[in-house]
Formats: sequence, structure tokens, C-alpha cells
Amino acid sequence: MELSLRQLIVATVAALTFAGSVAAADMSDDAIAERIKPVGSVYLEGDAPIDTAATSGPRSGDAVYGTFCIACHGSGVLSAPKLGDAGDWSPRLAKGMDVLTDHALNGFNAMPAKGSCMDCSDDEIVAAINHMIEGL
Repeated sequence: MELSLRQLIVATVAALTFAGSVAAADMSDDAIAERIKPVGSVYLEGDAPIDTAATSGPRSGDAVYGTFCIACHGSGVLSAPKLGDAGDWSPRLAKGMDVLTDHALNGFNAMPAKGSCMDCSDDEIVAAINHMIEGL
């Protein structure tokens, strides 16, 4: 009988504990709505995308490079010209900035269009190029 009395006491204490925490919780409609609101949202095809450049301003060339370009241009993956390496950039610069910009925006060889930064503006891509060739 002692075991069942112990179980009864534990069950009673647990029930009172949970009942107390529920009573302390704000049960207003607004509070409940706040607790069960979605964590995020879904972008559906056909919806207007959020213009991140308009909400946060244009990113610097350094920021674009550090977020997107560094993956390949930091180490020279698949012959990508490395940051500040004159030997890598000279043949590309010899073709002119128009060709270099076109390749960066539209993709060339292993490089995807805009270096896979699909929300980057053309000006942000050009700023990233200028950051990579700075000081050559």
C-alpha cells in the first residue's frame, strides 16, 4: 500500500504544479495568438520578392566578396582569379572591364551568373569586381 500512496502523492504534486503554471499563463486571445504565430513565412512562386537592396541599401564590394565571391576567388577554385593576384587578373583585365563585367553578370566557364548572388544588383557585382582587383 505504501507504494500506491507514494504514487498518489507524486501524481497530486505533479497535477498541482502543472495546473499552477497553466493558471499563471496569459490566456488572452492576443497572448495565445502570439505564442502560436508562425516562425517564418514562405515565398511562393508568383509572389513579389522582397527587394533587399531597397530595404537595406546597396552592399559594398567587400561585403559581396566576403559573402559570395570568396568561396571560389579566395582560393582559386576551378581557376577563379584570386583576390588581389595580378597574375590571375592580368589576362582578364586585358580584355577590358566590359567583358569582365559581362562574364561576372552572365556567367562564364565554371562561374555561374552573378557568382550565384541572385539578389545582388549589377552595381554590387561591379563593386565586388573592383574590390577583387583593387591595388593590382
